[in-house]
Amino acid sequence: MSENLWLADRFEEHRGHLRAVAYRMLGSVAEADDAVQDTWLRLSRADRSDVENLGAWLTTVVARVCLNMLRSRNHRREDAYGIHVPDPILTGGAGQPEEEALLADSIGLALLVVLDTLTPAERLSFVLHDMFQLPFEEIAPMVGRTPQAARQLASRARRRVRGADVPRPDPDLARQREVVDAFFQAARNADFEHLVAVLSPDVVFRTDAGAGRQASVELHGATTVARHALSGITSSLQRPAVHLRPALVNGAAGMIVTTLSGRPVTVIGFTVTEGRIAEIDAVSDPDRVRAIVEAGADR
Repeated sequence: MSENLWLADRFEEHRGHLRAVAYRMLGSVAEADDAVQDTWLRLSRADRSDVENLGAWLTTVVARVCLNMLRSRNHRREDAYGIHVPDPILTGGAGQPEEEALLADSIGLALLVVLDTLTPAERLSFVLHDMFQLPFEEIAPMVGRTPQAARQLASRARRRVRGADVPRPDPDLARQREVVDAFFQAARNADFEHLVAVLSPDVVFRTDAGAGRQASVELHGATTVARHALSGITSSLQRPAVHLRPALVNGAAGMIVTTLSGRPVTVIGFTVTEGRIAEIDAVSDPDRVRAIVEAGADR
């Protein structure tokens, strides 16, 4: 076996882990794949004579690539973005190893939304330490800080996450699906009382229609979200050309809204907590929806 083939095989052994790190860092499937590909290119060109632990080396490289991408993204997004929902991941629930690595700990859209509020250095420190158990001695050089400063970055991020009170989904996926189905049934029937009943009192509803689009909204509270459902979702569901396709979104019950021809128009993730919907996160940007659904079909 040539050295290049051997190296490619070794890299493939770590690909699932690298995608998991990159997705948590970036909240974007496409950008995560770009970061992993960049990591492979750097590996193929690097002097590997002093690399003792390939897995650790690759994790460091992909984290630094993601850090640079986050810093560049933050500059671009300052004026272009209002409401932003991270990329959902669609799976068929078959439990493929790469999917399990990508969705380990059932990372949900609700948590990714909070991670988007962190600074790049805070996010890297928190993700690598709290999610992947890397010591701060290894994290510190990536952010150009001392280990103690890296620890403080992670601590600050942790407080932000806890302060946001990120809802955790109920473990029973079948029960989640019942609640999501009840939401759409109530919306289809224009049943305001049942809509409110399936929503947590402090439910959050986000729709990301794309940069600068007025359809992007963020709403809070069961009454407000139910009224929005009645004014927008109900009329859409009552059209025969609109179809609902159940999906597994970041390991939880979700839905894909399609046209009669099967073209996906919206991907929706739900966080069901204690039998009620605590968070609804929807992406309706046409380009992103197409990419998200295509990526899910490839898994």
